[in-house]
Amino acid sequence: MQATPLAIPDVILLQPKVFGDHRGFFFESFNAKVFKALTGLNCEFVQDNHSKSVKGVLRGLHYQLNPKAQGKLVRVVQGKVLDVAVDIRRSSPTFGQWVSAGLSSENHHQLWIPEGFAHGFLTLSDTAEFLYKTTNYYAPELERCIAWNDASLKIDWLVDKKLDITLSTKDRQGSLFKEAELFD
Repeated sequence: MQATPLAIPDVILLQPKVFGDHRGFFFESFNAKVFKALTGLNCEFVQDNHSKSVKGVLRGLHYQLNPKAQGKLVRVVQGKVLDVAVDIRRSSPTFGQWVSAGLSSENHHQLWIPEGFAHGFLTLSDTAEFLYKTTNYYAPELERCIAWNDASLKIDWLVDKKLDITLSTKDRQGSLFKEAELFD
């Protein structure tokens, strides 16, 4: 496996070694020892989540506040998404900046998104199945959402003008970045 820090170095793109032949492929999607060796992090994942979305569905920008903040290790097992992480740690030199990565069932890439980041993704294929491990349990009372299209963040979602964005009610009601509860 190879680990590459993105423009915000705390967000890490993981590229597993995929072994394939005429029968299909095999790769180790998670190994705690390898993850720690590559990232320096000793994470305990406590929950796995699986979602399926159709083309144009945008989920995010979601996060949980302390004491139930979540780190996430995300990947796509079917389809393709644009995955986005926004640094919402006021004390960070990259506060308010974002990074993105294309994740697909073809490239098998994974993205590590630490606590203190808002996270979202846009489904680019007809459907996509998205899996992610979290370092803390879901706590709806501490879940927050920042508007995906907040003008101050200037996120380039690579949206084709012909693509209709579909949002949940929660995501349509996301807070403006300047008004959101964030991390210190």
